[in-house]
Amino acid sequence: MTAFIPTKTIAKTLSTAFIAVLVSTPVAAVDYKTLDVLPLNVKAVSVAKGVTIPWAIEPLSNGDLLIAERSGTLYLLPKNSANLTKLSGLPQIDANGQGGLLDLALHSGPDDSQWLYITYSSTQGAKRGSNTALMRAKLSDDRTELLNTQLLYKGEHNSTKGQHYGSRIVFDNQGYVYFSIGDRGSRDKNPQDLTRDGGKIYRLHTDGRIPKDNPFVNQKSAKHAIWSYGHRNPQGMWFDKTTQTLWSHEHGPRGGDELNIIKAGANYGWPVVSYGINYSGTSFTDIQEKDGMQSPVLHWTPSIAPSDMLLVSSDKYPQLKGKLLLSSMKFSFLSALEISNKGVSKQYKILEGIGRVRSLAQGSDGYIYLGIDGQGIKRLEPEQ
Repeated sequence: MTAFIPTKTIAKTLSTAFIAVLVSTPVAAVDYKTLDVLPLNVKAVSVAKGVTIPWAIEPLSNGDLLIAERSGTLYLLPKNSANLTKLSGLPQIDANGQGGLLDLALHSGPDDSQWLYITYSSTQGAKRGSNTALMRAKLSDDRTELLNTQLLYKGEHNSTKGQHYGSRIVFDNQGYVYFSIGDRGSRDKNPQDLTRDGGKIYRLHTDGRIPKDNPFVNQKSAKHAIWSYGHRNPQGMWFDKTTQTLWSHEHGPRGGDELNIIKAGANYGWPVVSYGINYSGTSFTDIQEKDGMQSPVLHWTPSIAPSDMLLVSSDKYPQLKGKLLLSSMKFSFLSALEISNKGVSKQYKILEGIGRVRSLAQGSDGYIYLGIDGQGIKRLEPEQ
């Protein structure tokens, strides 16, 4: 059993969150198995097979879906069809370990032009190996090809290690794009070093320019695109445009998965502070909080292996509307979080046993789509 303890930023009346940030006296212990189950009268209907690791699902306005297969294929799934079409025009992708074709995100600019943003593992650079890159491209009219491809950012310090590429992409409503790069398996080198890529969340103008008000632009040797640092492997992000709040979750080691509110210039502590231990069972730090380092809003111990995040706005799921969904790949359930006062007031389990959910999306039709490792794409359909 692991301790449930209130955070600095969440009221002491906070109830039944999974595991909260430890900053004061521990209270009742809570295990993920004891979380309240929110019953849903839905069925998961298969809409496409043949995608082994569906890293991202991006809905189009006409009902089609774009799907990123981590091994390096971008698919189009037309509305009311189970036939996947491969898109051409991707750059060279290093499908290595946890790397490959990663996140997808559509964004319309002020002139109503629409771009598809993509993160992927790229070998570009002087050293052997690869690191995460962010690009954008236009979709051809028939949605079978990427055109006008533009590389916006490529992490330096390539590595032949196959872990911790990140990566998710989100936009705010002020013309900025945020994306994440994991520590690339260099725990003690990248996350705390502002001169190196890796273990960071980045902020750019949507055309790739570095904003003049980024927190480290006046530090000559720092990577000026950095927005926050001290991260392990952020694989879920959500920007709340109502409160102007950027949320992210990341994988811990053995224990210590985190949900964070991301602040400009903040240090999230990895690996100086952590609620986790080495996979071998040994300890690498005995510090769980430290001045100058941000504590998480929630942490999960044992690790649940969180993947994507989705705020439900659809009327098709009254019990889920307004909740933030987050999936556990390790334990095959979805978590539904109630968000209030920039914190989490309650967490439920839903869809236990659904599978290793890698990606989440809400389509233009209002349905929720799940990308499940080894199972393809499924749609949650309410039952009468």
